[in-house]
Amino acid sequence: MPQPGPSDARIAVDERAARVRFRRALTLMAFTLVVPGSAQLIAGNRAVGLLAVRVWLASLGTLLVVGVWSWLDNGFALSLAFSPTAMLVIRLYLILGALGWAALFVDAWRIGQPLSLRLPHRRAVVGVNGVLCFSVAGTLLFGSHLAAAQREWLTMFADGDLGTAHQGRYNILLIGGDSGSDRWGLRTDSMTVASVDATTGRTVMIGLPRNMQNFPFREGSVMDEHFPKGFDCDDCYLNGVSTWVGDHTELFPDSETPGIDATVMAVEGITGLDINYWVMVNMRGFERLVDAFGGVTLNVRQRIPVGGLGKDVTGYIEPGRRKLNGHDALWYARAREGSDDYSRMARQKCVFSALASQVSPKQALTNFQEIARASSAMIKTDIPGGALSDFVELALRARTQKISSVSLVPPRIDTANPDIDLVHRMVGKAIDRAEGDLKAARQAADKAAAHADGSDQAGDADQAAGSGEDTARSEKSGNGAGAVTGGSLGSRNDGYVANETDDVAAAC
Repeated sequence: MPQPGPSDARIAVDERAARVRFRRALTLMAFTLVVPGSAQLIAGNRAVGLLAVRVWLASLGTLLVVGVWSWLDNGFALSLAFSPTAMLVIRLYLILGALGWAALFVDAWRIGQPLSLRLPHRRAVVGVNGVLCFSVAGTLLFGSHLAAAQREWLTMFADGDLGTAHQGRYNILLIGGDSGSDRWGLRTDSMTVASVDATTGRTVMIGLPRNMQNFPFREGSVMDEHFPKGFDCDDCYLNGVSTWVGDHTELFPDSETPGIDATVMAVEGITGLDINYWVMVNMRGFERLVDAFGGVTLNVRQRIPVGGLGKDVTGYIEPGRRKLNGHDALWYARAREGSDDYSRMARQKCVFSALASQVSPKQALTNFQEIARASSAMIKTDIPGGALSDFVELALRARTQKISSVSLVPPRIDTANPDIDLVHRMVGKAIDRAEGDLKAARQAADKAAAHADGSDQAGDADQAAGSGEDTARSEKSGNGAGAVTGGSLGSRNDGYVANETDDVAAAC
């Protein structure tokens, strides 16, 4: 005879109870997602739950304070982003947070009594808990990884704080070096001085040809004592200073970078500027950096060979608006076939200017790890770590300003026998012109504000200020590279800028 089964009413009760337990388990997990520790306060270990909730609230409060402070003071945000100690603290906190939050999810699953659930409900709870647990922990661990990458990148900078600006400007020597671990400090492929106003970021780029000869070194320097009449040895060029010093390192017994130190002395003697810092860029690392940013868009004015000289040429970058990957951008910047050093100088300025104008915060965050690795492989510098946040803030201001360009090239400058007094005048007048543009912009804004009235006062002042600033801002092309020439400044030959129209303008 068949055994009597449970009544329909009993089955219905059991099903309702199973659904209640299932919903309860999901609710505990949802509470853990929104407020970690709340599930323990409701149905578990209250001491653990109370501790977790307090940590969570303290974290939210700290995040809110830091966010508001950073919104009101960009310098504070930058100081955090460029502090190795802050990055270490954030990394450790995120790791502990990921582990603790994951443990709370597992405990919430336990509190939900999964073994009392029916098999389909049990599987669903396990799946939901797994997705939530790994999503939250994975996000925190990824943030920890970014903090570690940032800290690793920061370690390439020396200790120290921002030094004193010379006459209100920071002069930074940008050196492009050939690739290879044996080339650092041995051969400089390109040299540019970025003279940046310490307050506004207004920048003048001074390009130095690598084939300059018979130039003086900074007065009183060890190289000046060795070459009192200038760098007049046979086949001695500006880009060969570091190579020459490589055979005479006894002149720099306490220096770790004697070739770069000597190059700085040469640039100071040529330009008459005091160099605050130097940055050396490995061009092969530059290729990797461009790829990390997803390429760079340039307006290619003429056909550029790729791959080397003569029979080594493997292809061409055709004229037109092109988005170049790292490999092609590198060859665009350094190709010699059918070109001269002055054209290469101009193209290099174009590439760096285009990168600076095209990089977005979203790209930087998305590819942060690769960018940090590429930067570490690409850059060697004596800029102290304590100065990074100040320089980044200054660079953000510089993006809104015109970038003027002075290239010390023929016919204005005879690179075999340069007129150093003329070079000093050209550099000085370009800097004076840049400062004059800013002064004119401020005067226009003040004048407009003084004459404005009523509801149109603020709008008229802003319009006049923008008009004044336009006189100090380059005409930006689609890729932003037009800023390299300094707009009309780069096309003049009136005593403060070399005649660079053919090379610079054609390149950009």
